[in-house]
Amino acid sequence: MITVLPVETPGLGDRTYLAHDGSVALVIDPQRDYDRVTALADAAGVRITHVFETHIHNDYVTGGLSLAREVGAQYLVNADDEVSYERTPVRDGQVIEVGDTLRVRAIHTPGHTHTHLSYALQADGEQVAVFTGGSLLYGTTGRPDLLGPDHTDILVRAQWHSARRLADELPDETAVYPTHGFGSFCSATQATGLASTIGQEKLTNTALTADEEAYVAQLLAGLDAYPAYYAHMGPANSGEPGKPDLSAPSVADPAELRRRIEAGEWVVDLRDRTAFAAGHLAGSLNFGLDGQFVTYLGWLIPWGTPLTLLGESAADVAEAQRELVRIGIDRPAAMATGGPGDWAGGELLAAYERATFGGLKEALAGDDDLVVLDVRRHQERDEAHIPGTVHIPIHEVPGRLEEIPAGRVWVHCAGGYRAGVVAALLHARGRDVVAVDDSFDNARDLGLCALPSETPAPSDNRQEINA
Repeated sequence: MITVLPVETPGLGDRTYLAHDGSVALVIDPQRDYDRVTALADAAGVRITHVFETHIHNDYVTGGLSLAREVGAQYLVNADDEVSYERTPVRDGQVIEVGDTLRVRAIHTPGHTHTHLSYALQADGEQVAVFTGGSLLYGTTGRPDLLGPDHTDILVRAQWHSARRLADELPDETAVYPTHGFGSFCSATQATGLASTIGQEKLTNTALTADEEAYVAQLLAGLDAYPAYYAHMGPANSGEPGKPDLSAPSVADPAELRRRIEAGEWVVDLRDRTAFAAGHLAGSLNFGLDGQFVTYLGWLIPWGTPLTLLGESAADVAEAQRELVRIGIDRPAAMATGGPGDWAGGELLAAYERATFGGLKEALAGDDDLVVLDVRRHQERDEAHIPGTVHIPIHEVPGRLEEIPAGRVWVHCAGGYRAGVVAALLHARGRDVVAVDDSFDNARDLGLCALPSETPAPSDNRQEINA
């Protein structure tokens, strides 16, 4: 009897897997905070003997090396990956024995990276599962462009062939367990579902239903920007990623918080955008724990900038810290808990307005000088947008602040989280802002939207700016 237990990391859209036979266990693609994996193994009463990496990850720092060292397991990485640590090299076709009943066959599945491996798991001679990493995902595949444009064309075609190889070599009933695809930017397109088999993927996955040219064209057309911090993950994982330090940072008083803000450091309020807009420490930024906190903070922060965390409780700070170590932001400079009154030390709190798309429609009818800033991705805007708005995707805002016209800035996205991040960023820099905290579906229902082909020429005071 084989048991496969996923370890979810929703903030990054990834899964780690622990598979065991009741006695010994193997781990696939562990996150940096691998204590979640060892806790799962302890609860199941099994011993981890093997830790596998499907590829050198681009979206997080691995915990595989530290985990293997701590539990005394073999650490298996593709022999062709250039790494600076000792590992058990594994190659295409190699079969690894895990205990008495489990066998793992390495399958070279290039596409997400050149050296990507999938791992087909047998239990008592029966093919039961395949761990596909960033290759075959649910309804899609991993994106092929993370190694740079010089590699994309080769990798996208390799990805199609890799998916076909898995489908050809494995039985239809084989369970598919990808690492990416649950909101991860490593997915070429949005993956669907929470479970699947090779047989199901043959019916629904574009890589298995479309010919090579159609798949390539569709996948490349769907690619959009990915987080800037990805550039730091590959080198970290090829080096020697260490065990994370999750001990609490030092506590900063109001004077220290003010000093850090004035020095250009990032002081980040972890509360939700509603609470932040109502009152916050002037100059602080807002990345709420209720959204894609680590993705957007890691994407926007200048790498290496000292970071201080403000949370209502020590548990909130600890949660943020755990998410941050996954992308290599190891030690916050400081922390503070409580509320904005505690952090301000008598200073006047800052605040700004929130609104709905209904409020924006009313404002557009009566104010010719307002600026509407759309911070969604290009693909989202291509589907529908509000004519005459300034378009700067969220990740480009810090570098394009001078392109935002003068006036009161109404910031919107698709649901409110990204608009809150940008509104806080602009407000900290002295802009008068309104955060539109509403679903973009309501903008459509109110008749505010147009497709690009239907967009009228922008007026003089509402210049449309695109990246």
